[in-house]
Amino acid sequence: MRNVLMDLALESEAATTLGLRLAAAVDEGDTAFSRLAVAVGKYWVCKRTAPMVAEALECLGGNGIVEENGLARLYREAPVNSVWEGSGNVVALDVLRALTREPAALATFSAELDLARGADTRLDAAITQTISAMQATVGSPDSAAVNPVAVQSGARALVEQLATTLQACLLTRFAPSYISEAFVVSRLDGAHGHTFGTLHSDLVDASAGAVIERAFPA
Repeated sequence: MRNVLMDLALESEAATTLGLRLAAAVDEGDTAFSRLAVAVGKYWVCKRTAPMVAEALECLGGNGIVEENGLARLYREAPVNSVWEGSGNVVALDVLRALTREPAALATFSAELDLARGADTRLDAAITQTISAMQATVGSPDSAAVNPVAVQSGARALVEQLATTLQACLLTRFAPSYISEAFVVSRLDGAHGHTFGTLHSDLVDASAGAVIERAFPA
């Protein structure tokens, strides 16, 4: 259970930090960054919400599913954002549109990632790979023509890479090190399975107490 709770807490903090950064960009009129980053954030948070709420509901057992508990409503409504406001494919194509048609969006997104360089070699490698992936999507006059079918087929994977790398960068800059390090290790360095609660045991032993405590309301 500590493994599950730590994993859920990391996911929640990453989504919250991303949301706050996007809100700041909109408030500041930073349209070059927000044009791309909002679409990236929308895709990823929508995709992660339903399984996260389902795991949280499972933690409470039968109490989680009864209508008197707010989680039942959250579980029922979790898919609404992606169904009503733009499906995953539509948002992923919007990310490609921003990358290919608005060079300033790619430049400002890359600059945002670069702000976190130097804190973790694993994150540095992820930043380099992510920027290269964006540039490969756009292509260059010196390279072979980009295959649009292949680019669209890989759009979801690209947006996932953009989202997790951006979250890792933001946590590295704005969260305690035990949060950012656990996120980088689990989301970028492979210390995680395919479901919540599959963090590597040594990561849980090292940081679960602090991560879980931080997630509790003040």
